[in-house]
Amino acid sequence: MSQAASQSAQAPAFDEAWFAARAQPGVQRLKAYDPGHDLVALRRKFGEANLAELGSNENPYGPSPAARQAILDSLHALHRYPDPLGADLKRALAARHGVDVKQIQLGNGSHELLMQLGQVFAGPGDEIVFSRYGFAVFALSAQAAGAQMRIVEALPRDAAMPNGHDLDAIAAAVGPATRLVYIANPNNPTGTWFGRDALIAFLDRVPGEVIVVMDEAYAEMADAPDYASALSLLDRYPNLAITRTFSKAYGLAGLRVGYLLAQPGLIAVMDRLRESFNVNGLGLAACEAALGDVDHLQWACARNAEQRSALSEALGRRGLRVFPSQTNFVLVEFGARTPQIEAALVERGVILRPMGGYGLADCIRISVGSPDENRRLLAALDEVLA
Repeated sequence: MSQAASQSAQAPAFDEAWFAARAQPGVQRLKAYDPGHDLVALRRKFGEANLAELGSNENPYGPSPAARQAILDSLHALHRYPDPLGADLKRALAARHGVDVKQIQLGNGSHELLMQLGQVFAGPGDEIVFSRYGFAVFALSAQAAGAQMRIVEALPRDAAMPNGHDLDAIAAAVGPATRLVYIANPNNPTGTWFGRDALIAFLDRVPGEVIVVMDEAYAEMADAPDYASALSLLDRYPNLAITRTFSKAYGLAGLRVGYLLAQPGLIAVMDRLRESFNVNGLGLAACEAALGDVDHLQWACARNAEQRSALSEALGRRGLRVFPSQTNFVLVEFGARTPQIEAALVERGVILRPMGGYGLADCIRISVGSPDENRRLLAALDEVLA
């Protein structure tokens, strides 16, 4: 064998396995975030007008007209970098939530902030605690940081809040190695929630040196009398941090803007890892404008509540179990035929979110659409179930 042939035979494959072996241990264990279906390909296949996209928990009514105008007014400055501090948006958020500007960190969606919290405050030898059926990014954050995941079983399906967080069990799971606790309220993908008294009782049990992250991506849409945001508890519990987003109720998912509310000291440490110009200029302008249009936000949330109730009742009349929800989606139990039903709906241009990756293989998450989208879903479902 020639020298060239010998070298070629010994050359590495340079495939994914080769590079993965050289990645950090935490990254080696990771699986990429699963966004669900390839929506771009499906739009091309069916045409956007013929596709009912009900799998990504988007706001079908879109953003405030003021946000659209702010985007148009900002187009002349596309050649300029955005404000790296996002000062105007932070001031608007501080005024809205009654906090200091130093208590706010902006992110490329709350996804980025949840990942960074793990990177900043946990690492090998540490634990991150979260509930079964919690948001998928919680696990990604723990694994990327190289921390140990401590997953607490959710409440059973016959509980008063089926699939909900067992706050007593989560508090009991916190140990000497715990650095972070992730909780979503309301929760994705189950739609479950808990109230202020339960939250206070939980926070009282968590040691002060453990940071509790409350993901409130769907808070604006929650209207249950017993639901309460953790915002009013920020001063009472210095170890509390809250993430929110403009992607859901504000209808600005395409711009990817989220924010973190916490003590100034926590924000200052998080800022050390923040990517420069991590929120784009159009996003800063549109979110500030959307924040000022309270009427549009309330209108969109009211329409969502109406359609959530109507959709839940319609699905229930078809013999399906619909779990309680305070979000813009419902989790529905379809049983053993779930994969076949979901696939048949895709063939009809109705895109939902399968839940096998969350450990809920007999369920499908259905975003609450507009009245027309929901009617189309139900008509397609009737065909499939028949």
